Amino acid sequence: MLRRDLRHALRFPMTTLSGMMLPVFFMLLFAGVFGNTLRAGLGGAIPAGGRYIDYLTPGVVLLTAAGCAEATAIGVSTDMTEGIVARFRTMAITRTSVLTGRVLGSLLRSLVSGVLVVAVAVAFGFRSSAGPLAWLAVVGLFALVSFALTWMSVSFGLLAKTAAGANSLSLIAVGLPFVSSAFVPSASMPSGVAWFARDQPFTPVIDSLRDLLTAAPLGDSAALAAAWCAGISLLGYLWARSLYERPPAH
Repeated sequence: MLRRDLRHALRFPMTTLSGMMLPVFFMLLFAGVFGNTLRAGLGGAIPAGGRYIDYLTPGVVLLTAAGCAEATAIGVSTDMTEGIVARFRTMAITRTSVLTGRVLGSLLRSLVSGVLVVAVAVAFGFRSSAGPLAWLAVVGLFALVSFALTWMSVSFGLLAKTAAGANSLSLIAVGLPFVSSAFVPSASMPSGVAWFARDQPFTPVIDSLRDLLTAAPLGDSAALAAAWCAGISLLGYLWARSLYERPPAH
């Protein structure tokens, strides 16, 4: 099923590239167009001597996982509406392997896209003071959040009646990082928005990635990020399995 997913990614390159290139577009937009203005407006919210590109990169890296998960939701919805899943149900294979193959393929694409985003960030001046172990932790946390978002997007793909509906549901994962600490600190937002931005799932993940990449103390954000990812992964998996195993509609 993983091989099938990778072949589909090559057969329909525009769907694959759109999910991978969207974070690159945001990196170009916020670093190349808005970067200087945002840095000046934030003032003391960024430490003295800090560069906005260093602050921005972790948030855009997380958007990579959301973009690839969105493409996975569309692929799962297409499978469900084209009838291929009905054939898979008659075969002697593990029932959830159809979904697991999609998740693993999305995880691989997320990792490749993440490397691409970091390369673009380096071209804009991003520099990390993280050591080898910190970089390993960054990859592990990024893989964990990608895994969580992909299982949730698989559920969206199974729930939606059409690929367009799956795409719309998955926009939740793409939109939430914009109301987090991805682009500006939550303390700089109005009180109500700041409360939501501070306590939503993406902020501790972004803050942990930022702390790891800048060699800053992690604090409580790492444990909170791991807990959110584990909870979303479990919820997404159980929900997807329940939706997949329900009797087909007639």
